[in-house]
Amino acid sequence: MKWMQMYLVGYVIVLGGIIAALWKTGVIDRVGPGWTAIGIVIAVGLGFMIAVGHSGNKESVEVDEKR
Repeated sequence: MKWMQMYLVGYVIVLGGIIAALWKTGVIDRVGPGWTAIGIVIAVGLGFMIAVGHSGNKESVEVDEKR
């Protein structure tokens, strides 16, 4: 499993824990399902952006063509 995939799995687990804590304290009931879904989509999008940003070295590859 690549590091990016491991990061995303961990991020989803943490996000699930945060959602469970908010549900248990009743915060999600007060916010409503629409805003909860929007918040989840934003959080998952941020997770993808962070994972891709830390996914390794960005190096240029030079190709030497001989004809």
